[in-house]
Amino acid sequence: MAVSVTLPALGESVTEGTVTRWLKAEGERVEADEPLLEVSTDKVDTEIPAPASGVLASIKVAEDETVEVGAELAVIDDGSGAPEAAPAPAAAETPAPEAAPAPQAEAPAAPAEEAPAAAPAGGSAEGTDVVLPALGESVTEGTVTRWLKEVGEEVTEDEPLLEVSTDKVDTEIPAPASGVLLEIVVGEDETAEVGAKLAVIGAKGAAPAAPAPAAAPAPAPAPAQEAPKQEAPKQEAPKQEAPAPAAAPAPAAAPAPKAAPAAPAAPAAVESSDAYVTPLVRKLAAENGVDLGSVKGTGVGGRIRKQDVIAAAEAAKAAAAPAPAAAAPAASKAPSLETSPLRGQTVKMTRMRKVIGDNMMKALHGQAQLSSVVEVDITKLMKLREQAKASFAAREGVKLSPMPFFVKAAAQALKAHPVINARINEDEGTITYFDSENIGIAVDSEKGLMTPVIKGAGDLNIAGISKATADLAGKVRASKITPDELSGATFTISNTGSRGALFDTIIVPPNQVAILGIGATVKRPAVIETAEGTVIGVRDMTYLTLSYDHRLVDGADAARYLTAVKAILEAGEFEVELGL
Repeated sequence: MAVSVTLPALGESVTEGTVTRWLKAEGERVEADEPLLEVSTDKVDTEIPAPASGVLASIKVAEDETVEVGAELAVIDDGSGAPEAAPAPAAAETPAPEAAPAPQAEAPAAPAEEAPAAAPAGGSAEGTDVVLPALGESVTEGTVTRWLKEVGEEVTEDEPLLEVSTDKVDTEIPAPASGVLLEIVVGEDETAEVGAKLAVIGAKGAAPAAPAPAAAPAPAPAPAQEAPKQEAPKQEAPKQEAPAPAAAPAPAAAPAPKAAPAAPAAPAAVESSDAYVTPLVRKLAAENGVDLGSVKGTGVGGRIRKQDVIAAAEAAKAAAAPAPAAAAPAASKAPSLETSPLRGQTVKMTRMRKVIGDNMMKALHGQAQLSSVVEVDITKLMKLREQAKASFAAREGVKLSPMPFFVKAAAQALKAHPVINARINEDEGTITYFDSENIGIAVDSEKGLMTPVIKGAGDLNIAGISKATADLAGKVRASKITPDELSGATFTISNTGSRGALFDTIIVPPNQVAILGIGATVKRPAVIETAEGTVIGVRDMTYLTLSYDHRLVDGADAARYLTAVKAILEAGEFEVELGL
């Protein structure tokens, strides 16, 4: 019987998708739920699984072609016909030996539509629903990128359960209750709306109750049910019983914790995991020059995850580290640079990079932006930091970097210059002067520049700002930042000097009127006024750049604000806060 492969709904606002790559060719055999092709939309890149086992009879949509949701992509010949349809009722009357094939014979009849109904029939998972929470004011849906627990595993309340990706952030969803993961409703790479049911957690005693109706043939189907996760169905392909896992994914994992062979089965699957690599992992591997063939997957069934690629990239960097270290003493020698694997390639823009780019273009084209620069002598500040950093780290539990001093000075000056901490409401023709200093901190990450927000920065001391900065930056780099932590900024600071730039003409973010850029701190000769007269000394100097929207902020306003920040930093009156 011919089974049609259609483009599924990939989100509320997604109406079409582009076929980027077929993972199988016409004439090849495919298994149910095996990745069949890759599709790209304006929100996500994902893989479309085969709805049934069989032979890929024909491909209707070629690579790089775009079709609407619901369009037919391919046809699979599952090989079923009258001879196979007949044994289904007969098997129901036979004793235990034929009990296992019976549900498997019924599965091809409706592999995609009957899968959800099959779970309740075999002992419906009843318990606490895991739903997709609201992940920000404008976020309406999310894509499940990875399940951190398998069906049948015990979970603890607030323990990370799965990872979800939205158009703004990747985050972890915690378990709402303790118990056993009875059912996974939304699989990896599938998109769900906010409030949608993702999984079910039940009491610890509920786990063995799930497979109750299938208790008699339990010893026989146990390996078959676990096979989809270990890719073992390939051994049963001649019997055409592979579709069975599609009809019973929910009860499958209930006996999984008891099945000891599950762990040793994973290494064997690693060898065949090359075909099951998501577009995100492929791009990450290409960007880091990682050969996927040499990476051992730690995901379900040996699947290669992004963490595996990152670990491989870091291991490669660590192995190459001794060479630059040996050359370090020779300061006159040029650094050793490796040729990037991206050289000469054309790759698809990632979703995060596109979002960042769109926001920058919107801000740049919607404002009258220009920049002002001042030079600041922070010698006293750097000496205070050097004196206090050891005791500060021991007392507060975080390192004392120069950044909190700049945030403190910027927030303090904003209170006296509200025109810098404001927003233009274009539709209403009004201006809002904020009564709190919510300062965004630009953080460089693998996914691009992200700006978490220190809420109420104007009310924090140096220790509070240090802890907030370290916490937010850590969450960004660990992909655990939430949309709420990325929103609500009234003013932004970008430390472009952390990579050695003297100063930069930064772009003012949307819904703000100014951004402060911090340049690199360098030692250079400077003119100093002392009681004995004018002298020249070696000082720690840096540049501060204020980019602003000239529709609201005049050049004089910018200069007054920068002068105030400069005065606070050069005075360096932070001894009390540092315990000196």
